[in-house]
Amino acid sequence: MSEFNQTVGMTRLIRAFGYSLQGFAACFRHEAAFRLEVMLSVFIVPLGFWLGASGVERALFVGSWVLVMIVELLNSAIEATVDRVGTEHHQLAGRAKDIGSASVFLAISLALLVWALVLLPRYL
Repeated sequence: MSEFNQTVGMTRLIRAFGYSLQGFAACFRHEAAFRLEVMLSVFIVPLGFWLGASGVERALFVGSWVLVMIVELLNSAIEATVDRVGTEHHQLAGRAKDIGSASVFLAISLALLVWALVLLPRYL
């Protein structure tokens, strides 16, 4: 019986991974902001590994940027859901989209703050 559960669990894990890849692809295909963040990642992630003087600094640099991308994915999911419900203007729909946008802004602000707090003392 436990072998059956392992197979089902492994199958579920593989399917979940596939759904995640579909989510990345959909966000990349439909969201210009996510495409920009992916392109910036090509430079930001290696730069974070290079500028980080320790594992903690590297984790802060790269992790803060990955957090931006996570929040962008969630914001895109909120926007897609709101758009699916209806295209007419509704105060709550606008509020949901604005709050999602604000969360992306805070994530980007956090990433900038992390980079500044680590790098400015080193180079000033």
